[in-house]
Amino acid sequence: MAKYLMALDQGTTSSRCILFDFNGNIVVSAQKELPNIFPAEGWVEHNPAEIWFTQHLVATQAMDAIGATAEDIAAIGITNQRETTIIWDRKTGKPIYNAVVWQCRRTADYCNSLMAKGLAPMIRSKTGLLIDSYFSATKIKWILDNVAGARERAEAGELMFGTVDCWLIYNLTGGKVHATDCTNAARTMLFNINTMQWDDELLELFDIPKSLMPEVLPSSHVYGYTEESLFGGKIAIAGVAGDQQAALFGQCCFNKGDVKNTYGTGGFMLMNTGDKPIYSENGLVTTVAWSIDGKVSYALEGSAFVCGAAVQWLRDGLGIIENASASYAAAMSVKDTGGVYFVPAFVGLGAPYWDPYARGMMIGLTRGTTKNHIVRAVLEAMAFQTTDIIKVMEKEAGVKLNELSVDGGASANDLLLQTQADLLAIPINRPACIETTALGAANLAGLAVGVFKSTDEIAASRRQGARFAPAIADDLREEKLRNWKKAVERSMGWADNK
Repeated sequence: MAKYLMALDQGTTSSRCILFDFNGNIVVSAQKELPNIFPAEGWVEHNPAEIWFTQHLVATQAMDAIGATAEDIAAIGITNQRETTIIWDRKTGKPIYNAVVWQCRRTADYCNSLMAKGLAPMIRSKTGLLIDSYFSATKIKWILDNVAGARERAEAGELMFGTVDCWLIYNLTGGKVHATDCTNAARTMLFNINTMQWDDELLELFDIPKSLMPEVLPSSHVYGYTEESLFGGKIAIAGVAGDQQAALFGQCCFNKGDVKNTYGTGGFMLMNTGDKPIYSENGLVTTVAWSIDGKVSYALEGSAFVCGAAVQWLRDGLGIIENASASYAAAMSVKDTGGVYFVPAFVGLGAPYWDPYARGMMIGLTRGTTKNHIVRAVLEAMAFQTTDIIKVMEKEAGVKLNELSVDGGASANDLLLQTQADLLAIPINRPACIETTALGAANLAGLAVGVFKSTDEIAASRRQGARFAPAIADDLREEKLRNWKKAVERSMGWADNK
């Protein structure tokens, strides 16, 4: 008798597996860091073999830790870093190039050329997206144009494209299934979110053969079954969603106007806009939230490219903290940042600025600045970026938020959430389980195989954790936001050598 739902959570910096019971409790988890590759300034890659190896490894480790068998797993849900682009050989299953990661800015100049041709309105009307190297289309084109023989092989039908979810499904099923879900498809800049199909005009624009593209399926759906040799039996793969849509589902944001923010490698805020897309005029993107039983829900999204990754940089790049959790004690050892502001534009700025040429900056340094002031400034930068996005989102949707639900690894940091409450002047709610991305994927899978009868049943099991109320004066809040804006302005355009 099955008693667990397995979530495979493949992220930018690690692969994780979490087994949940049917009440949404974490039974066991396993995690393995994923190396990032930086071939040139602004370029980010992964080894696709490492993605698959680490994800399969942690799945078997989690099962072994509690003696679980394939029969104990009701279904697998997959959630993943979005936009990251992999192309592999249809016969051998071997990638022809490294995975080009969502953060990679190598196609920024090409994106500028598309905007100069006036293509932005057409692309936005079809995809809901801005023209940016963040999305998959220009990454696919780059691989086809720069890997020897790739374009010819693609046109001959010998290659397959997939985002990370698609790559995992392909490997889990022993190459039997080449499919993605609509949330991941919606992040490629090739998928029409109105028709819910690959768009022939966009495929032609980017010179991408349609044979390369996977089948697009609902988010809660049985995609296929794992090869028996992987886990000692077949397990249904029944839920798939990009990480931010999975977190929206995991936070039970099932109703129009519900909002969540995830502090992960990047920072991602989504608002459920119901059964109709809202098109942004101020730097947000419109995307598919999920598709269940033939019904599509849409979302507005704002993305900050670097959040938790900046804390990782403090650890690995500067060596001023031993681990991410040490950032809390370091930041709390000083009463404020000492006037230091940090703009984490390592790979440019996302919403609402969309400047691929911005670069990271620290300003306000004095002789009295210590490493702890810098750590605190890095944490505060996450809250500043989120505040920028929320202000735009409220304007676009015509609503004023009364509170914000949060998740992601950095949401365990009480100082970050108190700072966020102070800057937004609204309460911040952290659920009892902050692994809502994985939980959302597991719940989508559970819905597909009948573990849950409805989203109402899922919502009934959600448990609230901590709540953070605003605690600073209005004039101090305004001063902080004003200084942040000045810092952002100084970081913009830095890498544009024209």
